Amino acid sequence: MSETTMTLDEIHKLAKETLMAHGCDAENAGAVADTITRAEGDGCHSHGLMRLPGYVATLKSGKVNGKARPSVKKLAPAVVQVNGHNCFAPMALNEGRAHLIDAAKTCGIAAMPLIGIHHFAALWAEVEPIADAGLIGFACTSYKPAVIPAGGTKALYGTNPICFGWPRPGKPSMVFDQASSVMARGEVMLAAREGHTLPEGVGVDADGNPTTDPDEVLKGALLAFGGYKGSSIAMMVELLAGGLIGESFSFEAAQRDNGDGGPPQGGEFMMAMDPNLFGDADGWADHADAFFDKMLEQDNVRLPGARRHKNRGETAKTGVAVSNIILDKISAL
Repeated sequence: MSETTMTLDEIHKLAKETLMAHGCDAENAGAVADTITRAEGDGCHSHGLMRLPGYVATLKSGKVNGKARPSVKKLAPAVVQVNGHNCFAPMALNEGRAHLIDAAKTCGIAAMPLIGIHHFAALWAEVEPIADAGLIGFACTSYKPAVIPAGGTKALYGTNPICFGWPRPGKPSMVFDQASSVMARGEVMLAAREGHTLPEGVGVDADGNPTTDPDEVLKGALLAFGGYKGSSIAMMVELLAGGLIGESFSFEAAQRDNGDGGPPQGGEFMMAMDPNLFGDADGWADHADAFFDKMLEQDNVRLPGARRHKNRGETAKTGVAVSNIILDKISAL
């Protein structure tokens, strides 16, 4: 596959200028470009420049307001609501993050429901800043129906990722981000683009037949990981990111979506906890690190996120190899 090596600054400039050319102001475009650049720099290509055409599609169709200004409302001392007013999620997160951190450090635990946003990115990029601020973080979001409930035959849940972050003073935070499906839809899209087959048990075609063809899975549906266990987690995400905060469930998001290929309007649920206020202010960090050390005594065990941090250190120096297929699509925009 033909590739072009780009610096992180070049990736950011390309993403920001492309978004501004289609209706974003500098602040909205910059927020999304930051997220895209972080994904590319950390080796998470399925959520990097590959997503840019989808972002643009929503701007061209008028579904997303590229000049939106999110509003913040304190619903309770420990609940901070952000209304994106149809902006991309990174802009709303930038607006609400400091409020969530402040509420968690005041109350010990705080939640931030985000409504009226369009989410199209990896959650780790959103939770890591919370963990880096010294807080335990959690986030989840739904999408459009792509996953079959255990025992069912039709997609009902989104891929419904969950993300958890643990702060490690003086060390990179531990953050894991995983879909409730066997594989993230972005990874299936990447496999389709690169002509790879999928492992057995990832998804089914439009007729419900098991398949390893990513194009057919994209037409059909994904399976939840671990059968009913992953299905229950996907249901939990629907309730937290939809039912709890007054936003849409995945099937409702699909019903009102215009099908432009970009992210639907929906919600996200985020929570933060201050470990200094849970009874072990002097020992929690060292105790957790001793636990991580015990894990790493075993061969082939690594902390979640370790590969991202390794990639981050390398790409800052070497740049990122970007598929020319993606660059051609962006150029055509």
